[in-house]
Amino acid sequence: MKDVFARSLALHAELKGKMSAELKAPLENQEDLSLMYSPGVAQPCREIAANPESVYDYTWKGNTVAVVTNGTAILGLGDLGPEAALPVMEGKCALFKRFGGVNAVPVLIDSQDPEEIIRIVKAISPTYGGINLEDIKAPECITIEQTLIRECNIPIFHDDQHGTAIVTTAAVINALKLVKKKAEDCNVVISGVGAAGSSIIRMLKRIGIANFYGYNSKGILNRKDADSYTNPLYRELAQITNKDAEDLSIEEAMKKADIFIGVSVPNKIDKAMVRSMRRDPIVFAMANPDPEIPYDDAREAGARVVGTGRSDYPNQVNNVLAFPGLFKGALKVHATEINEEMKLAAAYALANLVPEEKLSEEYVIPGPFETGVADAVAKEVAAIAVKMGVVRAK
Repeated sequence: MKDVFARSLALHAELKGKMSAELKAPLENQEDLSLMYSPGVAQPCREIAANPESVYDYTWKGNTVAVVTNGTAILGLGDLGPEAALPVMEGKCALFKRFGGVNAVPVLIDSQDPEEIIRIVKAISPTYGGINLEDIKAPECITIEQTLIRECNIPIFHDDQHGTAIVTTAAVINALKLVKKKAEDCNVVISGVGAAGSSIIRMLKRIGIANFYGYNSKGILNRKDADSYTNPLYRELAQITNKDAEDLSIEEAMKKADIFIGVSVPNKIDKAMVRSMRRDPIVFAMANPDPEIPYDDAREAGARVVGTGRSDYPNQVNNVLAFPGLFKGALKVHATEINEEMKLAAAYALANLVPEEKLSEEYVIPGPFETGVADAVAKEVAAIAVKMGVVRAK
């Protein structure tokens, strides 16, 4: 890992930014200047003033998103500030372009005030066809996203929450096929009930998972204790998890579990806990770079399917499988939002990319470089957006 860090630092120093702005048409002579700028540019301005929706016809808005952060939750590094987040945001923009053909621009906001961030994003939203929120700490990220969804008329999406949930759900759908279990018969232990964990719980509930045992750093969420939680997210999740209000250690809950999902910290569970799980355990340990249990340990302990966030093991749960295609589909039909049905459609699209005859313990989700991933997701997302009528009239 030290080698990749050194090589990456050298590459960043050489490139001085992973993205650049390019012209789509020549600008070499007076005629080019007249068409690209003054006086010709006045006509698309008049057209847009007369019909604001035509901005999608005459500008980059229809295929461009802003990747917005304040740098308070950068990868696993924490709150390092907006400038330190720029390499990650540039990288995210590169992924949008490479995997979805979507233009993306990093936008850094030097504020930790949710109301100010909301105001700024609303103010710049006319420039973009969508907003991807990134690396903003919980629970503020949830408040910011939910408010912007209500108050903006373009897709708003917090990838750290929902991108992870989409790919995890796709992997769970296929893992359950492999082990021949029904979602409604399964219990899930989830370590980490912040932004990503909460979204995973909500999405897995939509595919029918029977029960969840959710753990934060202090223990299990329980509706009996909901009034004592200062975090409103914990109060909400306590009402939809742990249906029998059991006071269980994570060791005790693992004995009842069919599936373990980790979006927390390294070494949260061990081999003995995996061995204690119900038939054909499924383990998605996604703390990065070191998972809640090492891949090899989980397999040796009897887990039938294991996935991590790492690229050097099978079944990498990688958000790049979701967000490029999700936005590509939403932008294609000029969607006004990205809703729960569109997210679930993305999850099923990903799951369906793995043919049943190829489904195996080491292949329950496609890899990021497989052909057609973003297009398959985009097709299903666009279709459900049109079906639900959350698109602009053309």
